[in-house]
Amino acid sequence: MRGHHGRWSPMRDQAGAWCALEWIVTGAIMSFQGDIMTECDKAFAGSIPKFYDTLMVPLIFEAYAADLAELIAASSPRSVLETAAGSGVVTRALAPKLCAGARYVVTDLNQLMLDYAATRQGADNRIEWKQADALDLPFEDASFDVVCCQFGAMFFPNRVVGYVEAHRMLRPGGRFVFNVWDRMEENAFADEVTNAVATVFPLDPPRFLASTPHGYHDIALIREELNRAVFADIEIETREKVSCAASARDAATAYCLGTPLRNEIEARDAGLLQLATDRATEAIANRYGEGPVAGKIQAHVIVAARS
Repeated sequence: MRGHHGRWSPMRDQAGAWCALEWIVTGAIMSFQGDIMTECDKAFAGSIPKFYDTLMVPLIFEAYAADLAELIAASSPRSVLETAAGSGVVTRALAPKLCAGARYVVTDLNQLMLDYAATRQGADNRIEWKQADALDLPFEDASFDVVCCQFGAMFFPNRVVGYVEAHRMLRPGGRFVFNVWDRMEENAFADEVTNAVATVFPLDPPRFLASTPHGYHDIALIREELNRAVFADIEIETREKVSCAASARDAATAYCLGTPLRNEIEARDAGLLQLATDRATEAIANRYGEGPVAGKIQAHVIVAARS
């Protein structure tokens, strides 16, 4: 969730080739009232990044962005490359922690999200905003002390290629700092939503959340793929946090309309999108209450060093 979330590409199948913040565009963002958006609203409108940043970021991304910022800043890097930056939640957390002379290159495959992220950041001559693909980075070898990526690796069409690119960017001793979601059962709202939506489509339940954003949780596999990209000194820590929303409706709406789960629902029966969102709302409310809700989220935080 590169994504947080944030990379864009043409539509691909849900087996893992989605880019993290494609959740927002291809899923189409919704209002807080849960209104179903029209086809016109699904275009790359200027409000799309704002809705993502307002609803999805505080729900699941913000706390982990603070974690990454702390990890990265601990080594006082002089140069940082961020891939799949999306609406800039990590950028906002990290920039204040970098030294005055630092170089911070922030990339995403979608220019609209970079433009929005820049407006949220404010003027900062240390930051360079550049459209770029995390699997084909347009920078010289050994250019950065740190490469970071929040909730993007599980959406890479080829993770090893993405890791090789990160390795290529790093100077000797540099660090690749990133995170991925743990299994869906360790993430309360995603689990509730998936199970609730399945009751609407019992013969063909949508499984996007389980298979893609929460489908890359095997620590042994993560280590093996990083090893294939010649990373050393790999540290993986599982961190539990709390996801909060103003209401069960907001949490359900974020998942049902703000991720490619929406595409799965609409592919089965677009007329049942509202019902699926209502069922997810009821499931969350039944377990966590009608008012502000809080549920467990869990992710793996990885630091891999270049020798």
